[in-house]
Amino acid sequence: MTEVAFHFNAPDKLAYVCRLLRKAVGAGARVVVTGESQTLRRLDALLWTFSPTDFVPHCLQHGDATQVAHSPVILAESTQDTPHHQVLLNLGEPVPGGFERFERLIEVVGLDDEERQVARSRWKHYADRGYAITRHDLALKGSH
Repeated sequence: MTEVAFHFNAPDKLAYVCRLLRKAVGAGARVVVTGESQTLRRLDALLWTFSPTDFVPHCLQHGDATQVAHSPVILAESTQDTPHHQVLLNLGEPVPGGFERFERLIEVVGLDDEERQVARSRWKHYADRGYAITRHDLALKGSH
């Protein structure tokens, strides 16, 4: 069964995702990031510039087929036709279709009240289906 984790209270959601992806790739993970096209384009640009000394290899889902097959991070509007199913990181509002094919699902939630409300409905969706959910409160982590 897919492991589900929520990372709450990210003050700068995309910057946090960049650091999370850097850590995941460093550990050898293969990640599909889902979300709306505009969010994925912003993340793509940020992944090129967030750190002067680190590079997170990534590509858009509909890029060069060879590059997509070998990239540890794929930015995709949908999980359909993704070449790997290890980690799914959701930046979109809806529950990502096909999430149950992945070993792990990570939901990153910012500080916006509306975003938090939508995240609660996703949490309920997973919990109602028997998924165990791990909660990471970034506000608590940052205060220590």
